[in-house]
Amino acid sequence: MIPNGPGVPAPGTERELHWRSSRHARRLLTLGLAGLFVAVLARRPEFAGLAAPALLLLVAGRVQRRPPRITMSARPSSRRVFEGERLAVDVVADGAGECAVRWRLHPGLEIAPVGAAAADGQRVRFVVTPERWGRRQLGALEVTLRDRWRLAEGHVSMPLPSIDCYPAPAQQRTTVVLRRLPNRLGEHPARVSGEGIEFSGVREYVPGDRQRSINWPASTRRGRLQVNTFAAERSQDVVLLVDATSDVGIPGSSALDLALRGAGAAARAYTDARDRVGVITYQWGGTSWRPPGLGRRQVYRIIDSMLASDAGWERGGSFARLPRAALPPGALVVVFSPLLDQRFVEALRDMRERGFTMLVVDVLNTEPPARRRAEDRMARRIWRMEQEAIRFSLRELGVPVVHWDGEESLDLPLAAHTRRPMAAWR
Repeated sequence: MIPNGPGVPAPGTERELHWRSSRHARRLLTLGLAGLFVAVLARRPEFAGLAAPALLLLVAGRVQRRPPRITMSARPSSRRVFEGERLAVDVVADGAGECAVRWRLHPGLEIAPVGAAAADGQRVRFVVTPERWGRRQLGALEVTLRDRWRLAEGHVSMPLPSIDCYPAPAQQRTTVVLRRLPNRLGEHPARVSGEGIEFSGVREYVPGDRQRSINWPASTRRGRLQVNTFAAERSQDVVLLVDATSDVGIPGSSALDLALRGAGAAARAYTDARDRVGVITYQWGGTSWRPPGLGRRQVYRIIDSMLASDAGWERGGSFARLPRAALPPGALVVVFSPLLDQRFVEALRDMRERGFTMLVVDVLNTEPPARRRAEDRMARRIWRMEQEAIRFSLRELGVPVVHWDGEESLDLPLAAHTRRPMAAWR
C-alpha cells in the first residue's frame, strides 16, 4: 500500500434517520388486530386477552426514545492503493444510543469486498480491493438502526469516500542507457574518465595523481609509474511518452492498461538508477506532462499525472510546442503505445527527425475479430500490413520497436538494448 502520511480521522457528518415500523412490529399488529376481530365476531373475550400483550407492546414501543439523527464518519486506511491491494475502511456511527446497528455495503464499480465485515457495536470495518486503476468510488453504506424491542427501524445511507487506484507496475530491473550522457553526477558509467568505481584502463602517472591509484604491477613491468583510471558516473534524462488515445482489448489487459503499467515500472527502474524521469501523456484533445525529477515521490507524481485525464497542458497541443522543461534536449524517450493513431505516429517521426533518441514499446495485444466473409478476411489482412508498415518505417528511422505482452517482465523485450549503451542517431 502506498504511504500517504499518518491517518487522520475523517470528520463526522450528521445524517437524519428515517424511522418506520419493522417487520416484527407489523406481525404483532396483525396478531393483535386478528385477535380483536375474532373476539368481536365470536363474542369470546379470551381472544382479546391473547391479543392484548401484542397491542400493549406496540403502545409501549411508541414511547421509546429514538435518535432523530446520527453522526457517521468513514476513514479508509489509505487514499492511494495499487490494483489488487487490500484496503480497510473503518466506519463509526455515533449517537445511536441503545439501538442495534446493522451494516450493509454496496460496493462501487470495480470494487470487490474481501471477506465478511467485522462489526463491533457502532463500529465496523470493511475490507475491499480495487480491481482496476482509476479514481474509484468505494460505494455506498446502508445503515439500519433497531430499537431495543425491534419494533422500529431507522434507515440512512452514506456514500463512502473515493480513492486513487494506481496501475500495478510491471517488473523491470534493467535500464536503457545512452552512450552520451550529460555532465551530471549519477550511477551510469560514462565513456570519459572521472571519479567512478568502474575500471576503464591504465595510464602513465602525472604530478597531481593520487598515490593510492598507482597500479604497482603495471608500474613494475613498464619501469614507470602507472595509475588506474575509472569511468565517470553520470545520469540521464528519461521522458516516458504514454499514448492514451487508443484503449483496445479486454478491460484489465487493454493497451492503455499495459501502457500505464509499463510506464510505472519504467519510472521506478530509472528513478532507482538516480535518473531524472518525466512523463508526457498524449490523449484526445491535448497533452499533459510532468517535468523530469528525482526520487520515489516523483514516481507517484508521474502516475498521478497519467491518471489525471482532464489535466491537459494545452487543448490541441503537440510535441513540437512542448516547453524545454517537459522534453529536455538529449533525453531518452521511452514510448508506450499500440501505434494505432496515425497522428501519434507522425509525432514520433517528427521527434526522431529533431534528434531525440527513442525506444518504442508496442503494447498492442489484440486484433480485429476473425470472420468467414472474404471482405472481412481481406480487411484483417490489410490492417496487419498497415501495422507492419508503421513499425517498419519507425525502424528505418532508427527507432527500435519491441513488443510487450504485459505478462512477462519488461527486461526480456528490452534485453537487446540494455546490454550496451544506446547510440543517438543523427
